[in-house]
Amino acid sequence: MNRVTLIVLDSVGIGELPDACDYGDQGCNTLANVAKTVKELKLPNLGRLGLGNIHPIEGVPPAAEPLGAYGKMAEKSKGKDTTTGHWELAGIILENPFPTYPQGFPPEIIAEFEKRIDRKSLGNVVASGTQIIEELGKEHMATGFPIVYTSADSVFQVAAHEEIIPLEELYRICQIARELLDGEHRVGRVIARPFVGQPGSFKRTANRHDYAVPPPTPNILTVLQEAGIKTMGVGKIYDIFAGVGISESVKAKDNMDGVDQTIKLMQNSRQGLIFANLVEYDSVYGHRNDPVGYARALEEFDQRLPQIMQAMLPDEVLILTADHGCDPTTDSTDHSREYVPLLVYGKPVKCGVDLGVRASFSDVAATLADFFGLPFKVGSSFAAEVLL
Repeated sequence: MNRVTLIVLDSVGIGELPDACDYGDQGCNTLANVAKTVKELKLPNLGRLGLGNIHPIEGVPPAAEPLGAYGKMAEKSKGKDTTTGHWELAGIILENPFPTYPQGFPPEIIAEFEKRIDRKSLGNVVASGTQIIEELGKEHMATGFPIVYTSADSVFQVAAHEEIIPLEELYRICQIARELLDGEHRVGRVIARPFVGQPGSFKRTANRHDYAVPPPTPNILTVLQEAGIKTMGVGKIYDIFAGVGISESVKAKDNMDGVDQTIKLMQNSRQGLIFANLVEYDSVYGHRNDPVGYARALEEFDQRLPQIMQAMLPDEVLILTADHGCDPTTDSTDHSREYVPLLVYGKPVKCGVDLGVRASFSDVAATLADFFGLPFKVGSSFAAEVLL
């Protein structure tokens, strides 16, 4: 195997996990509930790969002869956030979840943060990113104080208008927060959330930057890199792994730009792992409870899927999966504790193989190791099940 392309459809879950009740996520099923809500979900290309064979999805019937192998994976780590999901795909299983702050951050943390950045802050609440800038954006512009907020995820987010706090200063503030948030307050990510516009018409920009906790090593990315196999990240992959194990990285403005960047890497490289994240299902539609927008975004990807398949090398494997759920049909705006779909396609792959229910996302990491002929101790590889 010379190349593998791994695409994470961020938050595209496929049904509640057995422990979903521990997270308040009973009844969540991002894909099936979106399909049920819009009643006209059209995903013919994903359907041909076997998406409808994994779980009943209205409008996506099971394929009689799927072109790929199909199944679903359970998350073994505790939590339901982006970092935990991606890390487990790379073979890192967390025994303890990252801390979350449903009541906001402790006063002593905020006090120390303000001392280190030499200015006050606003917010320190749980909120959606679009909501918080509408509520506090005007005050932020008047005072110059950054807006701090969090969510159900383990995140410390800092929002600032690009004309009030320039990007470099916002990034410096977030680096200070990253250094501060350690030990028992070691959140998964500190996120810079710049925006522009005027009160009533604020808009977040593409200049977001994540400051993640460096992942434990070894993981599949470092194992590949040490073996001389190039690892290429698309979208927020570099940020999620704090650059660890990533040889090359390209940003993506949105889902379709992420697809464009992925195809460019496929056209310009002959060997390695291309690891892409398409974030808008989560950030634009899931968290904003927009099932119609979520459905349209899925359909946009489905329409581009043939281009991705055409760009594949004869000995390449494509893996499509997710990192958690974010069911936009529920009252919650948070991530949901769900299984994630698993679709595997390529000329070396047997058609119609049912991979069943995998015990961990880390089965992807173990499989990547097998594909590239490397030892790896975490997860159960499905390489022997899918390869001709």
